[in-house]
Amino acid sequence: MGAKKASILNHLLNANVAATNRLEPPRQAEVKALTTAITLSLRSGDLAKAVSVLFGAPFPFPFSIYSHLFRFCASNKAAVEARKVESHLVTFSSNPPVFVLNRAMEAYGKCNCLEDAQELFDELPRRDGGSWNAMITAYSQNGYAQRAMDMFLHMRLSGVFATEITFASVIVSCASLLNVCNLRHVHALIMKFGFSGNVILETSLVDAYGKCKEMSDAKRMFDEIKNPNSVSWNVIIRRYIDLGAGKDALFMFSELVRANAIPLTFTVSNALVACLSIGELSGGLQIHGFSIKTNVEMDKVVASSLIDLYRKCGDIESARRIFDLLCSKDLIHWTSLMSGYAMDGRTREARELFNKMPEHNVVSWNSMLAGYVHSGEWNEALDLIFLMFKQTSDIDHVTIGLVLNVSSALSDIELGKQVHGSMYRNGFHSNLHAANALLDMYGKCGNLRRTIVWFHEMSQWRDAVSWNTLLASYNSHGMGETTLMSFPNMLGGIVPSKYTFGTLLASCANTFSLKSVTPQKDLVLWNSLMLGCYHNKRNDYVFELFELMKEEGIMPDSDYPRVEAL
Repeated sequence: MGAKKASILNHLLNANVAATNRLEPPRQAEVKALTTAITLSLRSGDLAKAVSVLFGAPFPFPFSIYSHLFRFCASNKAAVEARKVESHLVTFSSNPPVFVLNRAMEAYGKCNCLEDAQELFDELPRRDGGSWNAMITAYSQNGYAQRAMDMFLHMRLSGVFATEITFASVIVSCASLLNVCNLRHVHALIMKFGFSGNVILETSLVDAYGKCKEMSDAKRMFDEIKNPNSVSWNVIIRRYIDLGAGKDALFMFSELVRANAIPLTFTVSNALVACLSIGELSGGLQIHGFSIKTNVEMDKVVASSLIDLYRKCGDIESARRIFDLLCSKDLIHWTSLMSGYAMDGRTREARELFNKMPEHNVVSWNSMLAGYVHSGEWNEALDLIFLMFKQTSDIDHVTIGLVLNVSSALSDIELGKQVHGSMYRNGFHSNLHAANALLDMYGKCGNLRRTIVWFHEMSQWRDAVSWNTLLASYNSHGMGETTLMSFPNMLGGIVPSKYTFGTLLASCANTFSLKSVTPQKDLVLWNSLMLGCYHNKRNDYVFELFELMKEEGIMPDSDYPRVEAL
């Protein structure tokens, strides 16, 4: 415990010690009575009362009482109570056993009081495996993966053998650091020390390899598990999904069913997510049938994934049927179905659901607003914006982007300026999505000066969308030459898209006053762009332009070099 944090507690305890020195040793009956009082308080869940009884007693208790108190402090994340228990322990016990001090470090770790845990660890007269495990776990659980790895290294150098608990925390740290080399080293140690066959550690290794994007190693590790449990299956499926391998995830789910394993509800949900990721509605229907057969269809997590699957596949009626069957609907269910109606153009039904929702969060507001934007119902969107700002201050970068879209569509630059100020107040000015939306708003509202100023202000985080927006703004103001002159600057670090080339073509047309562009003149412009990219050593863009030209229906002529020869 830190000196400042402990000073008041020690002062109070020293007063108790002084009083104790003037009194007779406590009678056994008194110790037993207070021990019972502490135990009963813990059983009833009243940790504060239990610690109060302990803290008011001027004599030591059995070490098992301190151990129980530390465990309760850990489970309740009660840092103040943990410090009180430690103060009482070290004040009235000259040489507390290591196992009790280990419980104290575990409690500090759960409370994210890592300085207290480290100080206690450093002051230990003797350390055992539990002491090292407590510190490694504390750092790993609180996001200090590198410190956990450093503690593991010191543990090995000190000659203390690692246990399953040690390796479980170290594997998590390797995954957090995305350090596959360390992970393989830890994997080798697990095999060396005879922990192969531990399904918990093997599942953790599958998870860690997957997070490090080493799915071949993850699959190999999974295949080595003799009896994979429900968590093992869920982990391998989830890791495939996270890496965009929806087909592999569905294959593993089919293997799970073939093995007659009992899946977690999260596993069924993940399988539905995999179907959605690859647009496999038929597979989703089969998994829906499986969920009915296994009686998990109405589980909140599974139902949410089913609603999401059907509404994103355009079957909003099936999504509605599942929603109506749910006895207990949460905010995710309401928002998912409402978003389905909104993005399907059925904004009236979406708004009816929105108004019936027991509560709203930023996602539900954004979903309703996105529906209006998607349908081009700008006045309704504006009314919703005013209602949103009146009822909540909970916004995010998506909200900012949507409001700026409305501002652009209505040419309401005053609203856009207000949002610009809000971006600085709420810290969204450096968010690329919001910044690009602001750039687009100024351009479409006709304020080229502010467009240019804001483009330069976002120089540290702009992307291809930023450049395309600037070029389009120049073009809409009849500044075709400026557009063409800006293009080489874009090529300094940004890959142009077909939208970029489309803007450049329009700029060429404006620059050369091609009021009625004939096919031949179109071909000249396309050839000019391709030759320009070729002479600037951008051969990869030449092929993109060539394919885009054919998509536009312009065929190459024989007077110009073949693109294959460039």
